[in-house]
Amino acid sequence: MDEIKQLVAAIKKGDLKPIYFLMGEESYYIDKISDYIEDNVLEETEKGFNQMVLYGRDVTIDDIVSNAKRYPMMAERQVVIVKEAQDLSRTIEQLAKYAANPQPTTVLVFNYKYKKLDKRKALYKAIKKIGVVYESKKLYENQVSDWIRRTLAGKNYEISPKAAQMLVEFLGTDLSKIDNELNKLKIVLPEGTQITPEHIEENIGISKDYNNFELRKAVGQRNIIKAHQIAKYFAENPKDNPMVVTVVLLFGFFSQLLQLHGMSDKNPRSVATALKVNPYFVNEYIEAARNYPMKKVSFIIGVLREFDVKSKGVGSNSVSQGDLLKELLVKVLG
Repeated sequence: MDEIKQLVAAIKKGDLKPIYFLMGEESYYIDKISDYIEDNVLEETEKGFNQMVLYGRDVTIDDIVSNAKRYPMMAERQVVIVKEAQDLSRTIEQLAKYAANPQPTTVLVFNYKYKKLDKRKALYKAIKKIGVVYESKKLYENQVSDWIRRTLAGKNYEISPKAAQMLVEFLGTDLSKIDNELNKLKIVLPEGTQITPEHIEENIGISKDYNNFELRKAVGQRNIIKAHQIAKYFAENPKDNPMVVTVVLLFGFFSQLLQLHGMSDKNPRSVATALKVNPYFVNEYIEAARNYPMKKVSFIIGVLREFDVKSKGVGSNSVSQGDLLKELLVKVLG
């Protein structure tokens, strides 16, 4: 985040580089930076002749260089943005010659999603000397809740830990998807609101009581009735609650419990740091560790490996996902 703020602040000041190469696994920040340049570098009256958007699948490196070498018309500079530039990955190194001597009146932007330049090669080294190479890294799941909180705080909203976790469980780590849902909430909720699980349920359609987050909690508490109620709901709504996602979540949970059992310092703060979980949820992990001794946790991890294969259709084609989940819970909770 700090790197992005510095990059945007430099652009605002007019400290523009001839090449911005935006790359990496997380497309959200690539789009945000590219959109900011597209919207703010040129005046509206300058954009008609001096701003061009190209797409990697439709152009060659020679086409891009040819456009980049043009002089601006009645403006100080021109902007050339290459979206979906990863489609040029096989020939991208051909840009190295231009990068070594770029047109100073052109701002050339590459959106190179889900891939990275080879830092050992000439192109990367050339751009680093005269331009910006920004790598947008995927956030780990345990970092996304904090990202949601910080993003909302910047717009004068708050969110409860459970509500944030619901979004992560339902949407994963795709920041673009999460941002879209947050924007929906900001439309219907006034500034200063603390977003709750009820808001998530009413406006996004994620059940606050029947989701993987609540299933994990019920399993940790060994609340057999609640766990099977959630499993029944999942069986009735299989498209929204795929078995494979549930198994992955439970596997992660019991792997964390195994790590917790091996810790000598079980102070809540130490547990939160070691397991990379929000301190708000630490007591759930500590309670679950009491309910599941290390030997039982090791057994359950083996069971989850078995059901991970079954959830993908191996050796269980005739068994419904709902029945598989019920069978899994019997073995875990038994």
